[in-house]
Amino acid sequence: MGVKLGGLVEAKKVAIEDLAGRKIAIDGHNILYQFLAIIRGPSGDPLRDREGRVTSHLSGLIYRSSNLVEAGIRIAYVFDGKPHEFKSRVVRQRKKVRREARTRYEEAVREGRAEEARRYAQQAATVDTDITADAKRLLSLMGLPWVQAPEEGEAQSSYMARKGDVWASASQDFDSLLYRAPVFIRNLSITGRRKLPRKNVYIRIEPELIELGRFLRELEVTEEQLVDIGILVGTDYNPAGVKGVGPKTALKLIKRYGSLERALPHIKGAEFPHPVEEIRALFLDPGTTDDYSLEWRPPDRGGLVDFLCGERDFDRARVHNAVDRIERGFSRGRERTTLDQWFRPGL
Repeated sequence: MGVKLGGLVEAKKVAIEDLAGRKIAIDGHNILYQFLAIIRGPSGDPLRDREGRVTSHLSGLIYRSSNLVEAGIRIAYVFDGKPHEFKSRVVRQRKKVRREARTRYEEAVREGRAEEARRYAQQAATVDTDITADAKRLLSLMGLPWVQAPEEGEAQSSYMARKGDVWASASQDFDSLLYRAPVFIRNLSITGRRKLPRKNVYIRIEPELIELGRFLRELEVTEEQLVDIGILVGTDYNPAGVKGVGPKTALKLIKRYGSLERALPHIKGAEFPHPVEEIRALFLDPGTTDDYSLEWRPPDRGGLVDFLCGERDFDRARVHNAVDRIERGFSRGRERTTLDQWFRPGL
């Protein structure tokens, strides 16, 4: 789900090439769901090997990551840990949605409704322990670091950015802003031409970059007040938010009263499943770890061919081409970016 702040955010469009030389932490589970939803066969089913194991996520990781690395970007993936108990409602709802989507997918397949089958199959995508283990194994063979977060991956990647170990946190959700990532990037993993759902229309998706300090100055709010705005709109810890309160209304309320506690008496029907100060603390002081190492290494070509081609039926020529791109990318990794005039110095 993620917090819905789109109405307040004016992101800067950037080109992949502009990010050369930057270290960027990517929300691992977020990107795996994207690949599982997007990379599908004609009937909507994910790609599979000869033994029936899903390979869509591996396809997305090797080919998309190789493009980013070739552009000179040092990417690291961060994976979710155990969700906080406050998120249990969201987790249950997501599982319910996926079960229902799976049932509708099977019905659509039986009745020959290909477009509906594909849509429902995308909604039924699930990231399980096998999918995650496959992804980590592949990343290690590619020479790309990955980090296991104790709780939320976006909280961990934002923490790494605040420490200066990476330059930015990348995800599709805006939660990284509430976790105070100094620089936040959207669309990094899905850049390119995409078809709009249920329409025969294609649009071009480009990376979008938001610098937290500038964003807060433009809104004239503090980090704590931004979290309060998020809570009013709805987060994974209080998904319903406040009925009738969108991002712009939430901004006006927090700016008028200064804090969520002071605004609540003036908001009709404002109820939360947990104390607001505890929800706020999950963003301002989330569970993170310093137990990680960010080391970028040359790819293990032989290991990648054995895993992807020998075990998972990937095309050898395509895999070798992806490895070539990764190897070229390491020679570009130290180039400076053209974004220095806009944002704080990177690593």
